[in-house]
Amino acid sequence: MSEVKAQPAGVDLEELEQLVAEADTGGRHPSGTVARILLWVAVAWSLFQLWYASPLPFVFGFGILNDTEARAIHLGFALFLTFLAYPALRSSPRDRVPLLDWVLAVVGGFAGAYLFLFYVQLSGRPGQPTTLDLVTGTVGILLLLEATRRALGLPMVVVACVFIFYTFAGQYMPDVIQHRGASLNKFLNHQWLTTEGVFGIALGVSTSFVFLFVLFGTLLEKAGAGNWMMQISIALLGHLRGGPAKVAVVSSALNGVVSGSSVSNVVSGGIFTIPLMKRTGLSGVKAGAIEAAASINGQIMPPVMGAAAFLMVEYVGIPYSEIVKHALLPAVFSYIALLYMVHLEAIKMDLKTIPQRPTPARERMLRMGLGLSGSILAVCIVYYGIVAIQAVFGGAAPPLLALAGVALYVASVWYSSRYPDLALDDPNAPILELPRAWDVTRTGLDFLIPIAVLLWCLMVEQMSPGLSAFWATVSILGIVVTRKPLMAVFRHEDLAPSVRASWDDLIDGLALGARNMIGIGIATATAGIVVGTITLTGLGLMMTELVELISGGNVILMLILIAAISLVLGMGIPTTANYILVATLMAPVVVDLGAQAGLPIPLIAVHLFVFYFGIMADITPPVGLAAFAAAAISKEDPIATGFQGALYSLRTAILPFVFIFNPAILLIGVDSWPQTIWVATVSLIAILLFSAATMNWFVTKSRLWESAALLLICFTLFRPDWWLNQVSPPYEELPASEFLSAVAQTPADGRINFVVEGVDLMGEDVRKTVNVPLGEPGEPLERLRGIGLTITQAGDALMISNVDFGSYAKRIGLDVGYDVVAVLRKADQPSSLIPIGLALAATAGVAGLQFARARKQADRKETGPAR
Repeated sequence: MSEVKAQPAGVDLEELEQLVAEADTGGRHPSGTVARILLWVAVAWSLFQLWYASPLPFVFGFGILNDTEARAIHLGFALFLTFLAYPALRSSPRDRVPLLDWVLAVVGGFAGAYLFLFYVQLSGRPGQPTTLDLVTGTVGILLLLEATRRALGLPMVVVACVFIFYTFAGQYMPDVIQHRGASLNKFLNHQWLTTEGVFGIALGVSTSFVFLFVLFGTLLEKAGAGNWMMQISIALLGHLRGGPAKVAVVSSALNGVVSGSSVSNVVSGGIFTIPLMKRTGLSGVKAGAIEAAASINGQIMPPVMGAAAFLMVEYVGIPYSEIVKHALLPAVFSYIALLYMVHLEAIKMDLKTIPQRPTPARERMLRMGLGLSGSILAVCIVYYGIVAIQAVFGGAAPPLLALAGVALYVASVWYSSRYPDLALDDPNAPILELPRAWDVTRTGLDFLIPIAVLLWCLMVEQMSPGLSAFWATVSILGIVVTRKPLMAVFRHEDLAPSVRASWDDLIDGLALGARNMIGIGIATATAGIVVGTITLTGLGLMMTELVELISGGNVILMLILIAAISLVLGMGIPTTANYILVATLMAPVVVDLGAQAGLPIPLIAVHLFVFYFGIMADITPPVGLAAFAAAAISKEDPIATGFQGALYSLRTAILPFVFIFNPAILLIGVDSWPQTIWVATVSLIAILLFSAATMNWFVTKSRLWESAALLLICFTLFRPDWWLNQVSPPYEELPASEFLSAVAQTPADGRINFVVEGVDLMGEDVRKTVNVPLGEPGEPLERLRGIGLTITQAGDALMISNVDFGSYAKRIGLDVGYDVVAVLRKADQPSSLIPIGLALAATAGVAGLQFARARKQADRKETGPAR
């Protein structure tokens, strides 16, 4: 597919490309030999990551690396490329690399790779650093901070420096966060020579998972899938009222499936959608705000979720498929709610539609029916076909499936080659005629294959995220290399130019994928300094007391405080790093204080809470990068765009509070399809009513009391249990003697609430209510050991005798010596249908009043001129 050539009037493409480069890949673009060095080092990084993720090292018995060695190489590449790709200052040259940056790049690369280069020696003397170790650690920390300043900005450096200062000045801190301090040797050993600090879990996730997903998305875009998805969105939605705005929402959701960058999402889609929105009547501020609000939500859309999903696997301790299951409904509902808000804007402003080919209604319905039924049929054929081949051929199935995939790919390209490549119409042209959806879809059916491979490996085969991304990346590499040559063969065109173009696309894609990873690699390494400080000083335990002191133990105040911290940190820190910092510091605090308040909060709900508010910082003034990128296209005030975008994003900001108090929206405690459909329907109605209230428009313009009523209805639909809890307690406490029986009766993958009491590390009595997931049915004590919890029974008394390090039980604050004192069973309350039914009846009443008022207004308009 040819690249889009249209350039909206008033938009400087070079300026936008530089904006994306400064945020994602580095703003330096040298020429000549230096450019080739930068290019091939980036390609080498991508090839290394592919090798590390693949099964090839184990097949050949060569190049097998442990996690520590791989992380060191990963950081070495990131530091080397940072100093070559990111200028030191705004005034620094962009077309060449100064000598000092060469020196810093080489030294930084050596320091980053130090654990790999001297792994054998270091493993032989743990905790006994030499002078070279300490010098390398000192230089490495300093160069990491400088690389962070260049790639991510000063705020992230300030945060890291505050934690470093806290490490050394702990004895001078207020009592609530005071510690004994640490020596320089201990600090450097902990941060640079072990996997507790810089080379910790965050950098490990960046090495094992994130790189390949970023590379996958980059190569998919390079192959032309991004443009294809954009045009499908335009074909499906462009004819609707406010169609371009709806295109922005849907295309951003599609782009978010494979991309984790808000800024690049804004620019890649906004370059077309923002001018189109303005052309149909939206103001530049609202057009930019809609694109920015849609683009930041790309980071909450599974399966990639801006790398946070892979971090959650490590931090929460549940499989990746579970993370995706929990995150899916809120992400989809947030996008649907934004579509609804866009629709309300279109009604309020009476926006124009984009012309489409005149088609009889019967033909349109037939096309839609065939499209939907054909899509469902195709998915079923592929799914059950793969299952059948696996069942029949067993171990021989993988090569057969690979051959079938290749045949399907070649057939798809042959079919696409029969039709001309589509070029997007110029959004500033006098007339824009929308293409039909199938006319667009048929030109890129092969782009679905890598996405299908990724989702199949992740969700069905349940491979590790790294291995799933490897096979998906292999499939898209095959498309990048062969698609243009196959097109040329099927179209009987000259083969040589297409082969050269494919080779160029391959090298550029590998290099661009690596450059897109520089900031993420640096961010995860710097976040490791914060994590290392917490483990070195015991700050995590102190934070519970500090937050409890500030919030007075009130869960709502605590959540608002943590949301504010996430927003403030996120104003200058990338989402991934923000999530690492706040999840490490605050997630245990929320779980612990919630448990002490008698609110058993699932761990995944807490992590999604802090992640969502970290994302919100990308659009919140005064530093929201997504809003700045959108304003650069719309040529409007970025602050005004940010405020408008924040208003549109309120429907996303309300969802994290719902996670905490009603985790059913995360499909926690939802055991059947009918229940899933019911929860999804009620939650969707609630978020749509919240959107209507914030837009001050439902059927027509709302009066103040009507908006207030819609907010109350929204609250009732999201939390019908709150009303029921006012008249009847939600749980009844059973004695500890029934705990093991309750564990045995809990269904597969179900959850159980119970109460523990004991003495914490500070010597204070604690009482906690906790919620834990249980796996497959079995002997109760074995089921508990599956989450890292060992219970010792002495008569009717139950005591926690062991909690496995890093287990789910440890993450939610359970500790050795605590006694299980009660188990909670759901009490018989009045049906939740009562408050939900009353809320829906009230919704109908508000809608009826507004319909009547709208009719009167319409009658006045019709009869007014006649008078």
